[in-house]
Amino acid sequence: MIVLDEQQTRSALPWAELIDAIEAMFRSTCVMPVRHHHDMEVPGEENATLLLMPAWLPGQYAGIKTVSVFPGNVRRSLPAIFGSYLLSSAATGQMLAVIEGGELTARRTAATSALASRCLSRANSEEMLVCGTGRLSLNLMQAHGIVRPIRRYHVWGRNSEAAEKVAEEARALGLRAEAVSNIEAAVKTADIISCATLSSEPLIRGEWLKPGAHLDLVGAFKPSMRESDDDAVRRSAVYVDTRAGALSEGGDIVQPLKSGVLKADDIRGELAELISGSSGGRKDDKEITLFKSVGAALEDLAAAILAYEMVTGRK
Repeated sequence: MIVLDEQQTRSALPWAELIDAIEAMFRSTCVMPVRHHHDMEVPGEENATLLLMPAWLPGQYAGIKTVSVFPGNVRRSLPAIFGSYLLSSAATGQMLAVIEGGELTARRTAATSALASRCLSRANSEEMLVCGTGRLSLNLMQAHGIVRPIRRYHVWGRNSEAAEKVAEEARALGLRAEAVSNIEAAVKTADIISCATLSSEPLIRGEWLKPGAHLDLVGAFKPSMRESDDDAVRRSAVYVDTRAGALSEGGDIVQPLKSGVLKADDIRGELAELISGSSGGRKDDKEITLFKSVGAALEDLAAAILAYEMVTGRK
């Protein structure tokens, strides 16, 4: 059995290979039971969340991810997300690897957004706005840059110093990035807007979205959370990673469904249908597209298999 820490996990999951691995997994016969989702009380602050996400490829690999999300960690200068991934043989049950779950989650989440962007954003998209300053922000910039010719990156956050820090880290990687304070102005010029926050109130207003924009909603993983307003939903062709997850967990979908702004039949497709071509995708360069991701266990399994095979030389 191998054990991969954060740095080893990062090195074992290069962006191009990870995006392709997740696409292949969406095309596969992966079995993905409904994940367990539990609220945990934290005295004196917001509830934490415990997630248990199993998946397996019959006869090949099986895995389960355990993740905890503690929103209050921002006040302790700690990451909000901690987790581990346990990978085993689906032929014998033998444990194969324990993989650092926070890095695996961050990278597979960004790679899945990039995969959706490859299907939905305009091929000539050059400007990207990232809303949020957590560990996902830099990952989203790098992953989207693999699938689109991004030349300019803007970073917005409620904490301007944190936004500047993310922009500095991006520049150190060779990305042309800068922090911005005016979210409205940044949205109006962006080709791709990617949100990775724990916001309970909409950040992105539909009236700000320019024709042809692609809105990528990664955060707001609970029904009570939201990153886009009703107008953004009305103006967009809506896609999700999985209907089962988005229709029950993502506030950007759940709330418009509850109010009648969106009907389940209005959702154009999920990621597997986008990849196969059965749901069509973007119609023209003026259409606004929206992709809501809440995460799927098959994405974790794809990343874990890739990391294991990269490290053991089986890839």
